[in-house]
Amino acid sequence: MQARVLWQDKRRFVAKGDSGHEVTIDAKLEAGGENQGPRPMELLLMGLGGCTGIDILMILDKMRISYTRVDVLLDAVRAPEPPERFTEITLTYEIDASDAPADKVMRAVTLSQEKYCSAAHSLNAKLSAVLVLNGQRM
Repeated sequence: MQARVLWQDKRRFVAKGDSGHEVTIDAKLEAGGENQGPRPMELLLMGLGGCTGIDILMILDKMRISYTRVDVLLDAVRAPEPPERFTEITLTYEIDASDAPADKVMRAVTLSQEKYCSAAHSLNAKLSAVLVLNGQRM
């Protein structure tokens, strides 16, 4: 896998990966940016959400569990000192799957976080999961 991150102006870059899709990355105004794209750390967090979300969809499909919503909300804590890495990330999975047993859906979440999600295994942060199934916190 490869990516190119090309400087545009001020603190703004355009990144393009093997998929061919481009993403604009920019710094906040206080750091000399123009707020024209997400910050690098936001992209890491979004990548984690996308990675685990895709895993869960695939696992639920294999379990033959029907769903109408799979949303991942991420809440991260960063260290106060440079490099200000993520230290803790809580992933709240809001899943609507009317006839799904809660234990099977939680198993999909656990498999993603502990086995399949390469983004989760690439970060040096404590991950925790919260499952909200059909509007009920499990």
